[in-house]
Amino acid sequence: MLYRYKALNNNKLISGEIAAENEDVVLAYINKNGFLPVEIKPSIKNQFYILNSFVDRISFNDIVDITRQLAIMLNAGLTIVDSLDILKNQITRVSLKNLVEDISKQVKGGAPLSAAMRKYPQYFPNLYIALIKSGEASGKLSDILLRLADNLDKQREFNTKLKGAMVYPVVIVSAMIIVVFIMITFVLPKMLSLYKDFNVVLPLPTQILIAVSSFTSSYWLIIIPVVIAGIALIRKYFKTPQGKRQLDFLLLKTPVINNVIQQASLVESTRTLAILTGAGVSILEALTIIIDTTGNVIYQEAFQRVYENVEKGQSLGNSLSREGVFPPILVQMTIVGENTGHLDDTLERLSKYFEFESEAAIKAITTLIEPAILVVLGIGVAFLVLAVILPIYKLTESFNK
Repeated sequence: MLYRYKALNNNKLISGEIAAENEDVVLAYINKNGFLPVEIKPSIKNQFYILNSFVDRISFNDIVDITRQLAIMLNAGLTIVDSLDILKNQITRVSLKNLVEDISKQVKGGAPLSAAMRKYPQYFPNLYIALIKSGEASGKLSDILLRLADNLDKQREFNTKLKGAMVYPVVIVSAMIIVVFIMITFVLPKMLSLYKDFNVVLPLPTQILIAVSSFTSSYWLIIIPVVIAGIALIRKYFKTPQGKRQLDFLLLKTPVINNVIQQASLVESTRTLAILTGAGVSILEALTIIIDTTGNVIYQEAFQRVYENVEKGQSLGNSLSREGVFPPILVQMTIVGENTGHLDDTLERLSKYFEFESEAAIKAITTLIEPAILVVLGIGVAFLVLAVILPIYKLTESFNK
């Protein structure tokens, strides 16, 4: 959504537009810049923006690509203004071109690159902005952008592997549910209706199947919207703080799945800490960004307690050791990194280790899911066959008598 805002900056009224998910994001942007919000409302351009967003959406891959291109041009000796102009001229897609053009205008107007990018929090998260600020402060923006591009590439590759591993089981389970629903609702009722004329006691599997089939065939027009509404309500609940915490806790307690969740969380957090500390960001500021970017609430709360302990003067390694969610190897290696003065290198090695472990965990899940699906499918087919065939045997026995 595009939002138009008005705010006071040193008693001067300013206005502007920002693309954000909701008004809270716009308000956070205004407050972060030290402005006093006056008015926030949807932009009249939204009717075109919403339509355009479906066909011309800026993706994570786009951000990775422009980061890499900026890094290469800056590393070649071009200024940030020239780099943005070249980047803008070679982009053909409207939304991405407008994004780079607006950033370029702000930089030409005297704004730092980090401040210009902060206007678009949906594309440039806190980690991204913190690294850009660090590069601007140290005069090593090109090096920081190259490292950031490498980090985003690794994140993209890891996310692709994670999503790719889940495509097969999701497709198979979804297809299985649809086929079973169609069979029970439209096909089996016609077959099972023949058994009602038999003067035999139907087997229990057949009675169960007839009851379920009669119910679904009679009320399927109600069942479908109820199921869709139920799924929507469950998803909405799991997006609330309490619901998300319960879901994350449940996932960390679920066998096999918990290993993937843990490794994936540790990959992101150690890689982020490594790149931030290597860029000269203080450990407290780095932990603040970790807390904001960690997806799992349980780890988010753990990092919050780590932050509080580090703020009191304790070391990062000792603070991590107080939490039960971090594996011993992370604690011990962090302590070693702090003692040797190479914390960023140690954390980078740890992120590679956790990435390897997460890939192994994903393979283990996919290996277990396939036979599990076959077993469930086999049980379902066996039940259907028994429910349909057993009455025929019953009828044959009654004729023989």
